[in-house]
Amino acid sequence: MALYSEKVMEHFLNPQNVGVIEDADGVGEVGNAKCGDIMKMYLKIDNEVISDVKFETFGCASAIASSSMATEMIKGKPVAEAMLLTNKAVAEALDGLPPHKMHCSVLAEEAIQSALEDYENKKTKSE
Repeated sequence: MALYSEKVMEHFLNPQNVGVIEDADGVGEVGNAKCGDIMKMYLKIDNEVISDVKFETFGCASAIASSSMATEMIKGKPVAEAMLLTNKAVAEALDGLPPHKMHCSVLAEEAIQSALEDYENKKTKSE
């Protein structure tokens, strides 16, 4: 059996939504000191809906695939729905991750949560 599913390899070799949103409404950056992975998520939000999402990830195949899949899962979704995304859902959407790579899906969840918190903080300050 292969270490990674076809979906993990697809999102690793052809990641979706890579890049930076210069005027992002929310930015979140998280890392894992143990493995060295770093993820940064950028959100563009219009009327409480995520109209665009981009990521930059320094990490392994699982980290890049998790970032790519997570962005696909929240793009076009209301903020309230995106807040509910779990690492388990990301891993399942990738048809699973090896147990020792599950922390990559956790980072994707945390990066999105961090970007959403940044958005909420900016929104509160401007009100």
